[in-house]
Amino acid sequence: MMTSATSKLDAFLLCQTPIAWVQAALENQELLLIDHANCEKKAAATAMNLMYRYVDRSDLLQKMSQLAREELLHFEQVVKIMQDKGINYNHLGASRYASSLREKIRTHEPAKLVDTLILGAFVEARSCERFAKLAPELEADLQKFYLSLLRSEARHFEDYLFLAELYADGDISQRVAFFAEREAELITRYDSEFRFHSGNPSMSAQ
Repeated sequence: MMTSATSKLDAFLLCQTPIAWVQAALENQELLLIDHANCEKKAAATAMNLMYRYVDRSDLLQKMSQLAREELLHFEQVVKIMQDKGINYNHLGASRYASSLREKIRTHEPAKLVDTLILGAFVEARSCERFAKLAPELEADLQKFYLSLLRSEARHFEDYLFLAELYADGDISQRVAFFAEREAELITRYDSEFRFHSGNPSMSAQ
């Protein structure tokens, strides 16, 4: 992760992905790709939902429109890789990651929008960090694909953070710190199910 964007991303996250998760991903590549496809589809849906909900926010409309298109393209690319590898796109339940973070979103505006955007920044940041962790360990085709995603995912992280700062009533650092702690807890805590955003699969996790 060599760019200034990903350096900022590294400082944003409070912890790195556990080595045990990387190993689990390598041992469960079919599951990884299926859930990766789900994540891209959900990311596009999140962007579209924001566009429908906040039609008066021109900066949001522009950035979320671009983000939704890119996430759908990524979804198509993942599905194509799955087809090439003979992997069926089966139904897969979601991890606790995003739902647990969404529970912390405030319910009044503009705090609800700001928290939603901060959460989006963490999802994109963690995705980017995991692509960078996985890429060196993967076969050439997947490695090339995951490395190609780094720049766009880092930009998505920055776009979400920019919008959160733009629409907040004041400084967002306390809310960022709040979500950073919750996010790190989910990543480092033991998780019995493997998913793209799941926690530590090691029983030794606290």
